[in-house]
Amino acid sequence: MASIDEARDILQALGLPAAQFNEMSALTLISLCGLGPDDSWSKAKRVRCTVSKGIMDSVREKFGREYAANTRETFRRQVLHQFVQGHIADYNPFEPNLPTNSPKAHYAITEAALAAVKVYGKGARWDKAAQKFLAEQGSLRVLYTPEREQRRIPILLPDGQAVRLSPGKHNEVQKAIIEEFASRFAIGSQLLYLGDTAKKDLVVNTKVLADLGVPMTDHGKLPDIVLYDRVREWVFLIEAVTSHGPVSPKRIVELEAMFVNCPASLVYVSAFPDMAEFKKHALNIAWETEVWLADIPDHLIHFNGDKFFGPRKKI
Repeated sequence: MASIDEARDILQALGLPAAQFNEMSALTLISLCGLGPDDSWSKAKRVRCTVSKGIMDSVREKFGREYAANTRETFRRQVLHQFVQGHIADYNPFEPNLPTNSPKAHYAITEAALAAVKVYGKGARWDKAAQKFLAEQGSLRVLYTPEREQRRIPILLPDGQAVRLSPGKHNEVQKAIIEEFASRFAIGSQLLYLGDTAKKDLVVNTKVLADLGVPMTDHGKLPDIVLYDRVREWVFLIEAVTSHGPVSPKRIVELEAMFVNCPASLVYVSAFPDMAEFKKHALNIAWETEVWLADIPDHLIHFNGDKFFGPRKKI
């Protein structure tokens, strides 16, 4: 049924800022959909709503919420203006040529928002509809976000979760590791740890790390990224290198001490943005480790002695 909590959930999924996750905004959305508390979202429709008669009267009659007459401007300035900017509502769609301050001024839910709202609660259909809305209409939450936040690096984790990393070359390499390296050389692996230059423990799976015998007393000692391949029983310990920090002999000693009780086999990887950066650190990379270059994602450089030595078949 069209509850206030569900309306808040819809507004969040459709990209509205946190300031619009309040009761007034939720009730406004329900009113724009022409619904009452006993109606399902599938019955939502596009109706003409003025602030006073279409929204405030509906809120009072259907939900028993009484707002003073002088709150009309609050509805208009703190809810409806943001709904229009966020492509949730249209202004004067039924009479687009109305003069400014006309008593007939009205709002209606947009066709795009209506299409999403009508499948709310339908599982994958709702998820797909919300994603389609954001892809086509954009997110007001992102638009309102400070420029630095907008420049953050989006990254899609192996489990489908999306996070955003602080801007910078180091985190660009981390993004490549998760999205390019893992999909080629650690297929199906679980992300156990991902640090960020601004937040060292952006992603950390303490339970699985503990199951692997790794104490989480100091996240700073972990490599930049830890992936776990349950099928092969491999733990990938990956350093993203842009100015320092490849897997050196000293670093291996540190990591072996940290993972001394880990029953899985350890795979050490130094990841670089390109060959130029790799060359700067080549002398410090330990034997029996791997090197991966983000700009040549299909290949590895093996610092592995004779492990991979031998002839190859001609193509």
